Amino acid sequence: MNKPDFIQSTALRYFLEVVQRGSITNAAKHLHVTASAVSRQILALEELLEAPLFDRLPRGMRPNPTGDLLAAHARRASLDAAAVISAIDSAQGMHQGHIRIACTSGFAIDFLPATMAEFRLINPGITFALQVEKPATISQRLLNGDVDIGLTYSRTAQKDIYVNYAQAGSVVVVMRPDHKLAKRKSLTLKQMHGHEIALPGPDNTVRQLFDIACSNRQLAFEPVLQCNEFETLLNFVQYGGGLTIAGTTSVIHRQLREPLHYIRLNEPEASARSVQIQTLSGRVLSKPMQAFILSLKSRLQKE
Repeated sequence: MNKPDFIQSTALRYFLEVVQRGSITNAAKHLHVTASAVSRQILALEELLEAPLFDRLPRGMRPNPTGDLLAAHARRASLDAAAVISAIDSAQGMHQGHIRIACTSGFAIDFLPATMAEFRLINPGITFALQVEKPATISQRLLNGDVDIGLTYSRTAQKDIYVNYAQAGSVVVVMRPDHKLAKRKSLTLKQMHGHEIALPGPDNTVRQLFDIACSNRQLAFEPVLQCNEFETLLNFVQYGGGLTIAGTTSVIHRQLREPLHYIRLNEPEASARSVQIQTLSGRVLSKPMQAFILSLKSRLQKE
């Protein structure tokens, strides 16, 4: 068997399981085969390619740079096969399909539920699976083939991630309408300093931009509450807890139903990230996925 034929065979499936499970034993359990069968496939791949694919560790296996390269190919091949099947199923229209999405918590509250519900009114045969993740995890989900579309805030380009659409993100300060600062059209950190504030955790991109701006202005804020749950921060503010910060897209729909006030944070650092619709670079997307990305883009442009 030549190399191109072999690296499209069952060996790839076994190889990917070892990459994802971290050991031959764990991969074999998940595949319901013997460990020796998995080991033979891995050794055959390495012999055919004339290169080791893993670093053998005391407690498992980790793909080396060559293994990472093959894993990227294997994931794309698997996803492309799924996309072809989906495309065949929807050749006469978008009668059926399944879209897997990963997003940060702010998009999961209003933006995505509204977009998915609106999309299904026109395409009732399309179903969704939504995972809420930290920003740093979303790209990995795409690379692993766990999801089809990522919706997140990002500050840097990432290898093997294709950005289908990006637009500048802004940050707002959230407060009750009766707060002392509520009559201002915009706010600086200096104007906010001294007021009670609740902040998201340090892995949140809004918090990261806020911290960078504070450092540049030599201002220190001591949050009265730090929490990684966005809903908790908004409820804390609504009950009189002071201020918090959020991305505009995360809160724009809430203005219609909750008595909270939103004022733009007027600091250059606040616009140093973008809202991005991401997919795996080089992946063939099904017709429903392409259509839903257009729906996401359209809604973002309106907000």
